[in-house]
Amino acid sequence: MSNAKERKHAKKMRNQPTNVTLSSGFVADSGVKYHNGGRKPFQSQKEPHSGTSRQRQTKTSHHSLAESDAKEQSSSRVTFKKKGGWKAGPEGTSQEIPKYITASTFAQARAAEISAMLKAVAQKSSNSLVFQTLPRHMRRRAMSHNVKRLPRRLQEIAQKEAEKAVHQKKEHSKNKCHKARRCHINRMLEFNRRQKKNKWLETHIWHAKRFHMVKRWGYCLGERPTVKSHRACYRAMTSRCLLQDLSYYCCLELKGKEEEILKALSPMCSIDTGLTFAAVHCLSGKHQGSLMLYRANKYPREMLGPVTFIWKAERTPGDTSESRHLWIWLHPSLKQDILEEIKAVCQCMEPTKSTVCLPDPLLTPSQEKSRTDLPTEKIGKKRKWKDDEENAKPIKKVIGDGTRDPVQPYSWISPTTGIVISDLTMEMNRFRLIGPLSHSILTEALKAASVHTEGEDTEKTPHCWWIEACRNPDSVSLHHRQETIFELLGGITSPAEIPAGTILGLTVGDPRINLPQKRSKVLPNPEKCQDNEKVRQLLLEGVPVECSHSFLWNQDICKSVTENKISDQDLNRKRSELLVPGSQLFLGPHESKIPILLIQQPGKVTGDDQRGWGSGWDVLLPKGWGMAFWIPFIYRGARVGGLKETVVHSQYKRSPNVPGDFPDCPAGILFAEEQAKNLLEKYKRRPPAKRPNYVKLGTLAPFCCPWEQLTRDWESRVQAQDESSAASSPGGEESSLRRDVVPCAPMPGRTRQLSDDEGTPLNDSSEPKGVMDTDGPARAGTEGVVGQGATGSLLCVLRSRKLLRQLSAWCGPSSGNSRAAPRAPGTGHQELSREACLSILDRFPKALVWVRLSLLRKGSPEPHTMICVPAEEDLLQLSQDRLYCGPQEPKHSDPFKSQIRKQKEKKKLEKRQKRGCAASEGLAEGDPAAGQQPPTLGLWSGPLPVVTSHCSRVLLGFVTQGDFSMAVGCGEALGFVSLTGLLDTLSSQPGVERGLVLLRPPASLQYRFARIVIEV
Repeated sequence: MSNAKERKHAKKMRNQPTNVTLSSGFVADSGVKYHNGGRKPFQSQKEPHSGTSRQRQTKTSHHSLAESDAKEQSSSRVTFKKKGGWKAGPEGTSQEIPKYITASTFAQARAAEISAMLKAVAQKSSNSLVFQTLPRHMRRRAMSHNVKRLPRRLQEIAQKEAEKAVHQKKEHSKNKCHKARRCHINRMLEFNRRQKKNKWLETHIWHAKRFHMVKRWGYCLGERPTVKSHRACYRAMTSRCLLQDLSYYCCLELKGKEEEILKALSPMCSIDTGLTFAAVHCLSGKHQGSLMLYRANKYPREMLGPVTFIWKAERTPGDTSESRHLWIWLHPSLKQDILEEIKAVCQCMEPTKSTVCLPDPLLTPSQEKSRTDLPTEKIGKKRKWKDDEENAKPIKKVIGDGTRDPVQPYSWISPTTGIVISDLTMEMNRFRLIGPLSHSILTEALKAASVHTEGEDTEKTPHCWWIEACRNPDSVSLHHRQETIFELLGGITSPAEIPAGTILGLTVGDPRINLPQKRSKVLPNPEKCQDNEKVRQLLLEGVPVECSHSFLWNQDICKSVTENKISDQDLNRKRSELLVPGSQLFLGPHESKIPILLIQQPGKVTGDDQRGWGSGWDVLLPKGWGMAFWIPFIYRGARVGGLKETVVHSQYKRSPNVPGDFPDCPAGILFAEEQAKNLLEKYKRRPPAKRPNYVKLGTLAPFCCPWEQLTRDWESRVQAQDESSAASSPGGEESSLRRDVVPCAPMPGRTRQLSDDEGTPLNDSSEPKGVMDTDGPARAGTEGVVGQGATGSLLCVLRSRKLLRQLSAWCGPSSGNSRAAPRAPGTGHQELSREACLSILDRFPKALVWVRLSLLRKGSPEPHTMICVPAEEDLLQLSQDRLYCGPQEPKHSDPFKSQIRKQKEKKKLEKRQKRGCAASEGLAEGDPAAGQQPPTLGLWSGPLPVVTSHCSRVLLGFVTQGDFSMAVGCGEALGFVSLTGLLDTLSSQPGVERGLVLLRPPASLQYRFARIVIEV
C-alpha cells in the first residue's frame, strides 16, 4: 500500500478502540485468522441515539472472526469492484469466508463498535465549531451567530456551544458602527479616553488631520505638515506669518515676597551668562526675560536648561497685596529637573491644596461598564440605548491636562519663606506668530472688548468679573490705553522694531464673532496710525509698565472665562437667526470677554547680519479658547508649522535648539541617546550593501557626538605637546619663551607632525589588522584615564558673554601675518597670548563653545558632521587656488570585517553540527562570548580610540544643526568645538587665515573649507 493510503487509513483508525479493527480493503496476510466473519459485508443497522431525539444510522464494516471459529471457513471467493473490472479479492486472490457465525461473539463486537462510535461523536477531536464541520457548500455566514441557520440535527449542539463562556460574544459598546462613532457624545467619550496616556493640545484634532503626529515628552504633537511646505514655511517666517501652537510648554508660578523669591533663585543663575531674575526692566513686569538655570551654586556645570520668565506688574488696579507673581516658562523635557531644584532652593516641600482648575474626572471603568452594559436579551436582537433622563449627566470635554491625577499635589508651600509654587502646565494656551505680518493678523483677528455701561441689562450675563472691572474708573482708563497701543501695532512694519520682550495686556471680545466668510491674507495698513508721534514714542520707549497688566494672572477669572464660553453650536444658531444672512452678529453684554497677554519675541539677537529675523508675538490666553483663536488667525493668512519648523526657526536664528543643542543638560543627554538609538535602528534596517561602511570612512561615531572623550583627548593632546616641546628645547628659558610666543601648543609644524604620526597606524594598510584592532582601544583607555585625572571635572558649555566676545574677536581674520602676538581687532580685548588662554582654561578646563560655520564654497553640512583642523598644506593650496574645494580623507581599513566573517562561518558550522547532534551538546560546545551583542558591519565595535587623531585631520568638534541656508544662499552649520582645541588652532594659524576649518560629513571622504564665527 502506498504511503498516502497508509496515512488515510491511520486517520480513519485514530479514534477507534484497540479491540476493534475495521477492514480497509487492502491485502492481508494469508496466515491471519479473521474473527466474526472476516471481510464479509453486513447490512447497516439502525439504533437509537441516547443523546438526541432523532435516531442515527450507523454502518457496520468488515470485522475479523474470533479465534475459536477460525477453523470454520469456506473456500468461497468474494469479488471486489476495482479499476479495470471485477477481480477476485482485493488483488485477485481468493479469500475464505466463514460458513456461519456465533451470535454472542458477533453481538459483543458490534456493541463495542457502537459504543466507540458514540464516544467519538460526543467528543470533539478539533477546535472547530459545529457549523465548521459541515461541507463548504452548506455553510452560511449567518451560522456563526444564528443557530437557526444550521440543520435541525445540529441546532441543539450549537446551542450548547453558544452557551459556553468561551464561545460567547464579547460585550461591546454601542459605538461600533461608523455612524455611532461619529455621534458627538460617543466621539467625546472616545477622545476623553484617549487622553489618559498622552496629553492633547486643544488644536490636536486640527493638527491630526493635516500633520504627521508624533509622541514627544508625554504629548501628541504635530511634527510636520503632510504637504510639501519647507520653502513655504521659510517664506512665511521671512515675509508673511507662521503660526505655531506652543501650549505644550510648561509654566511654573511662584508667589511670595519679592525679596524671598530673588534670594531663593539667585544661586541658580549667574550674571556672567546675562540677565537674572533681578533685571530691572524685567522685575517691573514690563519685559520678558530669558536666562540659563543651573543647580544651586554649581555654575558653570550641572546646567538645567534655558527658561523665560515674566513678573506680574507691581501696580495693578484693585490689587493691594504685597506678594509678587512670577511665571517661569520652560520646555517640557526640562520641567522635572527644574521643578525639583526650585522646590529645593525655595524649601517648598509641603503640598498644599491646588488652586488649578483640574479637568473633569473621566469615567471609571465601572461607570463605563454600567453605561455600556447590554440588555439581558438574546444576542441576535438589536441593542437599544437605555438611559434615565433624570440621572443622566452631561458629558464634558477634557480641557487641559487629561493625565493629571486629582490625588497628586500640584502646589507646594514653604513654611519658612512663605513662597508658593504652582504647576500651571496646560492651564493656558500659548500661540506664537512669527513674521512681519504678525501685527496685521493680530489687529484684524482681535478686537478690544467693549466697556460695560450702566444702562445695559446684566441680569443673565455670566461675565460678572468684567462688570465689576468696568465699575472702576482706573480699570476703564487702563483698558482704553491698552486698546490705543494695540491699534498702533497695525501700522508697524515688523515686530523687530518694538523693544525686545515687550509685554502688553489686553481684554478682547470673542474672535469668532468677526470671523470672515473666506480665508484671506491681510496686509499692513499704515493709514491706521495717523499719529506718527505716538508710534515713534512706542518704538523708543515701549509699552508703559501699567499697560502690561492683564486679568490672565487671576486664576478665578480664567476659570470663569473657561466655564462660561459660548459653544460653537449656540453661536451658529444665533447666526442663523439673523434677519440678514452674513451680517455682523451682536451679542451685547452676553459676549465673552477674554483676558490675554501679548509678548514680543525678539527673533535673531546675535551677530551683525539679519538682526531681528524671525521676530513675532506670543499670545497667552485661558484654556478652552484655543480653537476660538486658532481659526481666526488662520483665516487671516497665517501658515501653521510644527516641530520641524521650530528647529528650522532656531537654526536660522543661529540659536541652540532645546533640548538637542544642550549637551551639558540632562534632557540634552537623554535626547542624544534616543536619537542615536533611532538612527542605529534605521541603519540596521538597511542591507549591508546599501549602507555606508563608517569604519572605512574613518567615522567613529556617526550617530552621536562623544563630547566627553573629545574634550578629554584634547587636554591629553595639549599636555603631551607641552611635554614634548619642553624636552626638545635646550634650556628652560628658551622653552618658556617659545611657550609665551605660541600659547597652548608648540610650533604648528610639530603639532601637525605629531597628529600625523598618531594617525598613521590607523590609515596604514600595511599594518596587520590585529595590531590596529588592539592598539586603538588600549590607547583610548590610557588617555582617558590621564585626562580624567588631570581635570576631574564635568563637561560644560562656555556661556560667559565676556569670554565669548573675546573668542569672537580672536576668531576673526587680521591683516597681519605674524603668529607671535596676534591682536584682537576690537578695542578693549586682550591679545591672544598664553596667559590669556591659560586664564580661560583654568576656569573652563573641559568646555565646549557654540559656533557657527559658513562654508566658503559648495557643500551642505548635516548633523554629526566632523569639524577638523586644516593642515599647513591645505591652507597653502587654498591660498594658491581659491577654487580649491578641500582635501580628501584616505580610505581606512576595516579590522572588524574578518572578525564578523569568522563569526558568521562559526554560526553556520554550529548550525550544521546541531542538525546531527543533540541540542544540549550544541549548547555546551557554544562560544561563551555568544551572549554578547555581535558587532555590526560598518560600525566601530568596542571602545573608541583617540577621536582627535583617528583621521588625517585633527578633530575639533561636531555639527548639531546643518543644512543649506536659504537666507545666505550657501551651506551653514551650527555646532560645538572644544575650547582647548579652538585656542590651540587659533594660536597656530596665521592672521589672514585664522578661523578656517574643515567640514566632513559622516558618510563622505571629502573635506570642505568653512569659517568659524562666534556670535554673541
